[in-house]
Amino acid sequence: MTTRIDLDARGTRHCETSTLGALLRHEGLDLSEPMLFGLGSGLSFIYWDSKAMPFPFLGGRVRPFDLTRNLATRLGLGLQVQETTSPRRAWDNVVAHLDAGRPVGLQLDSYHLEYFSAKVHFGGHVVALYGYDDHDAYLVDTDQQGGAVTTSRTSLAEARAARGPMTARHRSFTLTLPRDPASPEGQIIPAITACAEAFLNPPIANLGHRGIDKAAKLVPGWFQRTEDPARDLPQAASLMERAGTGGALFRNLYRDFLAECVSILDSDHLRTGHRLYTEAATGWTEVANLITTAGESGDAHHLDQAGTLLHDVARIEREAMRVLSRLAE
Repeated sequence: MTTRIDLDARGTRHCETSTLGALLRHEGLDLSEPMLFGLGSGLSFIYWDSKAMPFPFLGGRVRPFDLTRNLATRLGLGLQVQETTSPRRAWDNVVAHLDAGRPVGLQLDSYHLEYFSAKVHFGGHVVALYGYDDHDAYLVDTDQQGGAVTTSRTSLAEARAARGPMTARHRSFTLTLPRDPASPEGQIIPAITACAEAFLNPPIANLGHRGIDKAAKLVPGWFQRTEDPARDLPQAASLMERAGTGGALFRNLYRDFLAECVSILDSDHLRTGHRLYTEAATGWTEVANLITTAGESGDAHHLDQAGTLLHDVARIEREAMRVLSRLAE
């Protein structure tokens, strides 16, 4: 027996916004991926490292699922979240929604998904589940992973049960539109100013613009942080550039969000922010290229250059957020 919801299953660039887009289109609300990311105040930065980690992690967004919560609050969406330690109950939770005709968002560890191209543990991955049969589950993932994809129910269960950094307890969620949803256009300024406030005033030095400055100081020492720089440095750069952990992908999304906002609101602050985030995104791509070259060549000079460039990026993003924080004025 097969249960499969008729769904616009196109993937986009980022997993959480791909999932949100799929769930909301099914509800009748079709927003661009940059608009979803921006209204969810998704942009951030974290430099995360510990003795238990094989290599430092650079995050360019808010924590997994914060974007979903932010978006639901801002637009007045109905957000139902279920978590459990029981794999059987976790499956029953999602089947109940699917059998009722509603797709479900899942947070899981992408390492276990059979179609996933990069075998790296990441417990903050998010997908939309829109169908199943006796053997397989039907998912929406990013364009990079194939958009509408299939994995075995066994692998899906392993991905949902995984434990470690950023994982959740078999988290599943659904979104519903209220009868009178908030206007997305009316939430642009609150979303941008909230994002700017958090970025400019982080509680610890690992976050926001302070986190980028910290990365600038520590990246030049990454050769001492790994036993295999030829493997770890290009992998870190690939995650930054393509998976968006700390690199250009999220800056590109925010740049495009600001461009969309400029077409809606006439604001010099928005135009300046858009120009600066265009510059920042280019800088992050250059950083990723330098880190890749350092790993492939074994030349630490490229990491020194990446550190210098990261200081510039921190300055550019700080300036951009200061301008955008004044939108409410």
